[in-house]
Amino acid sequence: MDLFTPKPAPAPKALSVTQLVRRMKNLLEIELGELWVEGEVSNLKKQASGHWYFSLKDDGAQIQCCMFGARKRPGAEVMEDGVKVRVFAEPSVYEARGQLQIIVQRVERAGVGELQAKFEALKRKLQAEGLFDASRKKPIPAFPRAVGIITSDTGAAIRDILNILERRAPWVQPVLFPVRVQGKGAEIEIARAIEKMAHPEKHGIPRCDVLIVGRGGGSIEDLWNFNEEIVARAIAVCQIPVISAVGHEIDFTIADFVADLRAPTPSAAAELAVPDGEELKTRLALLKRRLARRSNDRIERLEMTLENLRRGVLSRGGDRLLREPSMRIDTLRARLSSATENTLRQHEQRLKELSRTLAAHHPARQVLLRLDHLARLRQQLERAAQRRLDDSAQRLSRLRALLRTLGPESAFERGFSITLDARGKIIRSVQEVTPGDKIRTKLKDGVIRSLAE
Repeated sequence: MDLFTPKPAPAPKALSVTQLVRRMKNLLEIELGELWVEGEVSNLKKQASGHWYFSLKDDGAQIQCCMFGARKRPGAEVMEDGVKVRVFAEPSVYEARGQLQIIVQRVERAGVGELQAKFEALKRKLQAEGLFDASRKKPIPAFPRAVGIITSDTGAAIRDILNILERRAPWVQPVLFPVRVQGKGAEIEIARAIEKMAHPEKHGIPRCDVLIVGRGGGSIEDLWNFNEEIVARAIAVCQIPVISAVGHEIDFTIADFVADLRAPTPSAAAELAVPDGEELKTRLALLKRRLARRSNDRIERLEMTLENLRRGVLSRGGDRLLREPSMRIDTLRARLSSATENTLRQHEQRLKELSRTLAAHHPARQVLLRLDHLARLRQQLERAAQRRLDDSAQRLSRLRALLRTLGPESAFERGFSITLDARGKIIRSVQEVTPGDKIRTKLKDGVIRSLAE
């Protein structure tokens, strides 16, 4: 093959169908994630496995939906063909068929979104005011004598509460204040009931130690009266501890957040409000047996101790009983005396050492030492200065003698003279003088002035 001939480009790698579908599924689940979708339920099929399959459609399109374990999913009770709903779901692809679908996790009737928005807005407002703070919540009494119940007198909730109170604490007096718990204006009735039970003397109502406010389960619209601000504020200012018991365990209302305690159901509220009588009896019996056993054990130990004392030290005379303690006291007294004397001697020795150290470093002592040192330095300085002066005087005498020997005066002694011109310059040659110049001749004993010829 010609080395310069370009090689043909390799064929592009193809994806398998499974790879393509799986990549589409991953893209959907990652890029979109969980979201809310609104539409009309169509072709609902409830399988024996507990999974429901249906379509969600609007005027322009439809999509297949799957709801696993549907009956346990929030909002499943609203699911019917033709019902408009909002579903919280995750887009996915059914790989076996390459079919686009959404996996539904929660269902609401369409329009519930507006209620949810109102719910969140009121929740933020009351939370900002501190109505949800744990610091303002009142403790539930451990042994109430009367329990107030604010709910419908015809619903299942009151029957459940009364049954549990009778079973757990038959000595507790239930006080029912019947109200409407659903429909327009029901929130006003609930708020007024709370206010009246908070001030029972004004309205001829027995005083209660704790209040249960709530109702059985239902849709968000059914429970909405407990999301109204008037109910929340009535609970917040109530001086009696309030247990909120609205709907089922998955249901949350504004009343739950404001109340001193939230119960997942009305039945649970009754259990939280009063202790279990049978459990109290069992516990009291156990404590009684434990107290009796400990008391008997304590009495037996004390009796054994007393018997041992009676047979031992108490059987001997008092003087014999005190001999050994007296000897121990004498020994301790001697050891204490010896230790005290040793400590005193050590302190005295230490005090003497400190006194000597103080005397050696006393300011007056230091001043004397400095003065003595200064005197020695002065003497050394004077001796050094005198030696310096003597050396300088001897050197000066030697220089003076040398000057006499080598200087002009020694030449004058030997008969020599020096001739100077009028300016005082030494004349060394006759060439430096012209006739008529004034000259001076310096001799040993004077100066001769003359004129050159």
